[in-house]
Amino acid sequence: MKVVAKKPESLTEAKYHYCPGCTHGIIHRLIAEVMDELQIREETIGICPVGCAVLAYNYFNCDMLEAAHGRAPAVATGIKRLLPQNTVFTYQGDGDLASIGLGEIMHASIRGELITVFFVNNAIYGMTGGQMAPTTLLGQVTTTSPYGRKKEDSGYPVKMAEILALNQGSAYISRVSLHNPANVIKAKKAIKKALETQKNREGFSMVEILSTCPTNWGMNPLEALKWLEQEMIPYYPLGDFVSKKEA
Repeated sequence: MKVVAKKPESLTEAKYHYCPGCTHGIIHRLIAEVMDELQIREETIGICPVGCAVLAYNYFNCDMLEAAHGRAPAVATGIKRLLPQNTVFTYQGDGDLASIGLGEIMHASIRGELITVFFVNNAIYGMTGGQMAPTTLLGQVTTTSPYGRKKEDSGYPVKMAEILALNQGSAYISRVSLHNPANVIKAKKAIKKALETQKNREGFSMVEILSTCPTNWGMNPLEALKWLEQEMIPYYPLGDFVSKKEA
């Protein structure tokens, strides 16, 4: 019998702890498939900080480390400089990367650190109770913005891909989405491109992945995917913002 699909070797047998409809599991699968295809599992080191993916070490079948909240890029920088032959990635949420970890991600990009960042943007703090995140949309209701986010009080949602694309150290910056199968395929291509950018020593790489949080959005999974498509993508446009070779 021909095998048409199987679990990637870069994933363990552990069952996900994520809420129903959460797309973290899809992202894990895509990263693992790319690790298998590039044959880099044995040399890969992943870093996860605080957030919904804090238990990612249970799922990725490679070396994994934990970092303090927001500090994954700093930890990744140290590991990559110490072990330049290894592939090093961080897996971070929007509250982690775009709030408490904003300084770390900015300067890792500015320095052109040879690491890859997978940035999961679901426009809310997931693990800690659905508070407003830096990426929360205007008008979006959260536990700390019960009347919707207002620009007069909280400013505008931060666009990390656009910001990091301005830095000369950034070699590949892309934003993708998981709201339908076609875009899942595109997301995998971007993940592969980002890891190849690191392997080719071209510079810093990041893939921002628009994701859902049905539990904290107060929606069922299908409603959440539709909300992502209709509300998030118009503000967070998809595509490559930087894709270059080292001069």
